[in-house]
Amino acid sequence: MASVTVPAAGRRPSTLQRTWHVLHLAILTAVVVALAILPLAWIALTSITPEAEIIEGPAYVPSTLTVDNYTTVWRRGDFPELMLNSLVVAGLTVALSMAVAPLAAYSLSRHRFRGRGLILILFLSIRMFPFVLMLIPAYIILRDLGLLDDRLGLALAYMTFALPAGIWFMKTFFDAVPTEIEDAARIDGCSRIGVLGRIVLPLSKPGLMATAVFLAIGAWSEYLFALMLTTSRGSRTWPVGVSLLVGEFQLPYGQLAATGVITVIPILLAYALVGRNMVRGLMGGAMKG
Repeated sequence: MASVTVPAAGRRPSTLQRTWHVLHLAILTAVVVALAILPLAWIALTSITPEAEIIEGPAYVPSTLTVDNYTTVWRRGDFPELMLNSLVVAGLTVALSMAVAPLAAYSLSRHRFRGRGLILILFLSIRMFPFVLMLIPAYIILRDLGLLDDRLGLALAYMTFALPAGIWFMKTFFDAVPTEIEDAARIDGCSRIGVLGRIVLPLSKPGLMATAVFLAIGAWSEYLFALMLTTSRGSRTWPVGVSLLVGEFQLPYGQLAATGVITVIPILLAYALVGRNMVRGLMGGAMKG
């Protein structure tokens, strides 16, 4: 009786091969995580290292721990106000964008009209242009409106890049909502606005949270517009204040590291509060239900 040879393609990997595969993935993951965490850890260690020890040379572990860099930064009279300005501007940017973007995103998601594809391409192409190209027109418009050097004016300027991104993201999330649910609501007498407010937005809540966090991070860390469109301490934001720490003859490494840590804290808190919903929103937008 002739023997049957199992083809190589049909063989299952051995236990040793599976172990090596898992080990390789674990090593690759550890390397990627280390590359992401080590810079943040270095900044955190530098922020609690005395300035004299930093100037002497880099040390992996400081011999003396101190919070003087944080207290020095916080005792500067303008820094608490700068952080408040950043929070207000980021909040206004998110609120205004989230009020307008769902209406535009829903119309682009559900209606088919001439020029719809071109509008979507224009929204996406705005992200490709350097923001410096929009700086002069934004300056002139805010000056004519009397909103130059104003937190509301800065938030309106931020909407030039926040609103297109919000519309694009929300359209993706709205596309994942089954239209059959909306049709049933329309049969029961619900209007288009009612369908959007009572059905589409609640079903897209994770996606809305993901969009809001994305827009808030962009507004919180933006520097160029805040530098050019604000001049007084009452409207300057946190990134501008951090840049002013660097002088012609001084470079306070410890204080800069401390401000870097303070800058990251609100972002980490935002991810911690809505992290799960944000992942669900991003996954939901990637798959059409």
